[in-house]
Amino acid sequence: MKIPEGIQPVQGFELEKYLGKWYEVARLDHRFERGLSQVSAEYTLRDDNGVDVINRGYKSATGEWKEAKGKAYFVSKTDQGYLRVSFFGPFYGSYVIFELDDYQHAYVCGPDKSYLWFLSRTPKVTPSQRQQFLEKAQSLGFSTEQIIFVEHE
Repeated sequence: MKIPEGIQPVQGFELEKYLGKWYEVARLDHRFERGLSQVSAEYTLRDDNGVDVINRGYKSATGEWKEAKGKAYFVSKTDQGYLRVSFFGPFYGSYVIFELDDYQHAYVCGPDKSYLWFLSRTPKVTPSQRQQFLEKAQSLGFSTEQIIFVEHE
């Protein structure tokens, strides 16, 4: 598993506090999420100490809800926001939580800087929270001009 250069996973991570529903506020777009709005992720504990992941979003072009089920496991330490996640069989990718605001807002990236998400416990955030996210992302070398802010009804 890889962590992008300059990114540090959060330390002192507590999985129990992270579990539950998160709303996707912003993202760098990828094929698997293209055209989706009202995106959320639900994290629940698995019997094998991993995490079940259900990502859900609305595709207005077809009027359908899309859902992807996956699983995640810690890469090394359970108190570090660094997991490996799979939605496609044996293939895993990095899930790096690099900013965590009292388990209310999270900045997450993948194995490289083409993957970036801003997650929140609520579907809407303040303009200053959006700005903080953009500034942090830009300072770390993410392509902030390509960030999509997700619509939620």
